[in-house]
Amino acid sequence: MASGWGITGNKGRCYDFWMDFSDCMSRCREPKDCGLLREDYFECLHHSKEFQRRNRVYKEEQRQLRAATEKPKGGGDDAHH
Repeated sequence: MASGWGITGNKGRCYDFWMDFSDCMSRCREPKDCGLLREDYFECLHHSKEFQRRNRVYKEEQRQLRAATEKPKGGGDDAHH
């Protein structure tokens, strides 16, 4: 992956992220200074944040569907005067 060659022979999809991270690591005093670039590179490789967000969206959609289909408890008519 870090070589720059992707599976199709072109530049890999995460190569630019790798180069940014690698450049930062070669110039920084503390590795933690490059934490955000490292995070971006790993997200490009593994998509973990994207999958977490998709799961949260899916769970919320399911929760809203369940709430919409549940009948209100009490079953009464609130039109009493």
